[in-house]
Amino acid sequence: MKPFDERGVFGPAADGPSLRRLAVRGAGFTVAGQSAGFAVQMIATIVLARLLTPADFGVVIMVTTFSLLFVNFGVNGFTEAVLQRESIDHRLASNLFWINLSAGAALAVAFAGAAPLLAAFYGDPRVVGVTRALSVTILVSSASVLHLALLKRAMRFPLVSTNDLLARLIAVLASVVLALAGWNYWALVGGAIALPLVTCIGAWTVCRWVPGPPRRDARTIPMIAFAMNTYGRFIASYLTWNLDNLLVGWRFGPAPLGFYKKAYDLFVLPVNQLSSPLTPVAVSSLSRLAGDPVQYRRYYLRALSILAFVGMGLATVLTLIGRDVILLLLGPRWTESGRIFTFFAPAIGVMLLYYTNNWIHLSIGRADRCFRWGVVDITVTASFFLAGLRWGPVGMAIAWVTSLWVLTIPGLSYAGRPVGLRIASVIEATWKYVVDGAFAGAAAAGVCETPNVAAALASIGVAGRIAIVSLLVGALYLSAVILLHRGCAPIRQVAAILRDMLPLPRLPRSVVASSNQPSAISIQQ
Repeated sequence: MKPFDERGVFGPAADGPSLRRLAVRGAGFTVAGQSAGFAVQMIATIVLARLLTPADFGVVIMVTTFSLLFVNFGVNGFTEAVLQRESIDHRLASNLFWINLSAGAALAVAFAGAAPLLAAFYGDPRVVGVTRALSVTILVSSASVLHLALLKRAMRFPLVSTNDLLARLIAVLASVVLALAGWNYWALVGGAIALPLVTCIGAWTVCRWVPGPPRRDARTIPMIAFAMNTYGRFIASYLTWNLDNLLVGWRFGPAPLGFYKKAYDLFVLPVNQLSSPLTPVAVSSLSRLAGDPVQYRRYYLRALSILAFVGMGLATVLTLIGRDVILLLLGPRWTESGRIFTFFAPAIGVMLLYYTNNWIHLSIGRADRCFRWGVVDITVTASFFLAGLRWGPVGMAIAWVTSLWVLTIPGLSYAGRPVGLRIASVIEATWKYVVDGAFAGAAAAGVCETPNVAAALASIGVAGRIAIVSLLVGALYLSAVILLHRGCAPIRQVAAILRDMLPLPRLPRSVVASSNQPSAISIQQ
């Protein structure tokens, strides 16, 4: 794709029905790509968990807790600036590219120089070499930010998803090969370096754009300000998401951190597979509705309702089968991770809802409000973490759950204020699914804990328990949804979205014309 024409003007654009088709199809390809990437990553996790020790994972996590903050400098900042801006051209994009690349180089050098300090903090000399090696990922990642952002602005999400999947596959293969060769924790380092390197090569290959020299342009400073506010919000979110890793690694060492991180990874899996990949699609689409608050609210609430339907169901199922899932995938060595996960799981659904507040802030161009809420987020969550640290990894998991339930309603209320989104509307769109999940979980747990059923489940093995309990919870949850919603409308709604996401043949023009609302993950009743 060539993002700019011979005059330097950004070419790809879409409006009306075309926007809707691109948005829905983009969401479909993004989720499909994330699902395929997850399958690849899961296979690698199963293999690596048997080749490496929890301490090997813990040593690398100690470093990536810091390095990923700098790797995401441009990804969470300049990407949103490019997506949200009404117009962009070759000259402005070139300025942003060189600024981002220069910042990435400076951060890489600074991070490599800080290696001895990190080793002293954790009391582990292995951290020095890992830190210096992973500093390379900061520079390499910064070289692909603008190219990927331009692809997303053009809504070329299939290209982005394919590139991400290929990079993930090569990185996983690199880690597995190195682990088989006996490289221990360096196998994980090799995969971490391969991922941004392959991503960068792919981004430059599919986005045929060569940045021009930097030039003075009055539009650059406002773009940088927007990016910095967005990155500031990301820093607050990142600290929220990683302060627990830092505290567990510092207080309890690499092995407990390895157990905790695997439980945490399963906890955030729905966000990584659903909310995070849909964010650029949602921001691209919502930003085009910013001038129409009524349509904006309608779009957002429908998307929120669908996420609540999916999220509360996942939370219920994973609460009951999460321990067995980790046992099946990672083996008996990781039993402690399964125990920790049971304390995480009840917050999965509300976490999906909570992080949509970023969609609102960024799509209306209010990165400053996004940043301010991030400060509130990290302050509240850190307080819970410090309170829970005395109870070890389990206490940190409980702190996570508590903070998410406490922050969701005020967070969405604050985000929605500029577009007239009432918190009563948010609650109305989601509360029934919370009740459905609670009912299904309690009923399924009651059935599974009866002596006869418990004995039968114990005798059929891990895979059998996962299948039977999942079917039981799914049936109870869908029954509760149908009962409380007085019909199958939510189920039909999700089914319709799934149909729209699939790359099926086009409908006749008369049918397409009757569906003219731009929507990434919503559909009219």
